[in-house]
Amino acid sequence: MAHSNGGSGGPERAIVAGLITRDGSRTVAEEHLDELAKLVEAAGGTVSAALLAKRPAPDAAMYVGKGKAAEIAELAKRHRATLVVFDDDLSPAQIRNLEKVIECKVIDRSALILDIFARRARSRESRTQVELAQLKYLLPRLTRQWSHLSRQAGGIGTRGVGETQLEIDRRMIRTRISRLDDELEKIEKNRETQRKSRRKAFTVALVGYTNAGKSTLFNQLTRGSAEAVDKLFATLDAKLHKSHFDAPRETVMIDTVGFIRKLPHHLVASFRSTMEEAVSADLVLHVIDGSHPQSDEQREVGDQVLRDLGIPADRVIEVYNKSDRFAVGIGEQKRRHAVALSALTGEGCERLIEMIRDRELSEGEVVNLEIPSSESRLLASLHEVAQIEQQSIDEDRMRFVAWVPDYIRHQFEPFEVGNGDGPTVRKSAVAPADLPIASS
Repeated sequence: MAHSNGGSGGPERAIVAGLITRDGSRTVAEEHLDELAKLVEAAGGTVSAALLAKRPAPDAAMYVGKGKAAEIAELAKRHRATLVVFDDDLSPAQIRNLEKVIECKVIDRSALILDIFARRARSRESRTQVELAQLKYLLPRLTRQWSHLSRQAGGIGTRGVGETQLEIDRRMIRTRISRLDDELEKIEKNRETQRKSRRKAFTVALVGYTNAGKSTLFNQLTRGSAEAVDKLFATLDAKLHKSHFDAPRETVMIDTVGFIRKLPHHLVASFRSTMEEAVSADLVLHVIDGSHPQSDEQREVGDQVLRDLGIPADRVIEVYNKSDRFAVGIGEQKRRHAVALSALTGEGCERLIEMIRDRELSEGEVVNLEIPSSESRLLASLHEVAQIEQQSIDEDRMRFVAWVPDYIRHQFEPFEVGNGDGPTVRKSAVAPADLPIASS
């Protein structure tokens, strides 16, 4: 959306429009329109006016109907807007008909989000994902893109081909989509290799609604410098960094792309490989802006995405962020697996770190070991992956009381001895499901 406003060089002026259907609620429609306005701003535009139409169902020809389309046209002229953005996906025919009446560019929410993603994509993976999503969005809309598309391909060497330019363009796009799918598959195989190399580490993925404060919390837990700004979709690529706090295992935090209502399905599919970081993580922190008026709806959007990805609820901790802005303590919600904190000030972060440590401890055992001194490689491995609580030397062998993670415990099982002299606790004393909610 890098367009100037009438040649002035300023941000493009836009009108945002939505529809309340028979089954819809005005409050929800207004919330969605507010979010659409923020998306316009994230794309570098300014919103001059907003309009909500009310109909039993969308109009097949003009989505909001002929009367409302004329009203939008008047609004656009009055505010000198060059763009109208609709909150739902429009058909090519609807866009064409609306542009004739309104006499300025018309796009839908999907096109707007794709524009933002194209601006923010930095890595090879996210650029590939954005291009793939753009082409999938463009393919059924080719009929309105260029005036030449309905003509027969012409010129020397092309007569008699029997294929219109539109068909050629569609075939080229399908070929490109196929190549991008192959490229993403290769990128995902590389990611899987990287994940295998991180198997020794305990991975914690931060997910949640865009602008909930994931990147701020990521920085708080890693002392990192991920971009943390007040704009939608600031993060497109998964970012990885080691945690700064002491933990039973090496702990890697992963910041992921944000969720949003009505995210186009082709974008969800394209960015699935980025979200695979959350799928493969040992623990998922679902970050929710606890101060947001629609925090419940945003949590439900996140929950739905996590369910779609197949992430079980017992692997998720809900993190109610921005507790410095809460009017009422989040503890009154009596939600389990939850903690309230302020990623900005750091208040409550220690409790979250305790919960992460407890979850790590629950995935290991405290065992008594007797390992011959000659097993130098095994001893080195123990010191690398285990938490050693007691250690002593007995002639040609070494004795340990150590917490050993489950994923590698099989290597030490031949050297386990009775636990009569050691701790009686075999698993973490704190069950993740019963963790209390931290007060803010």
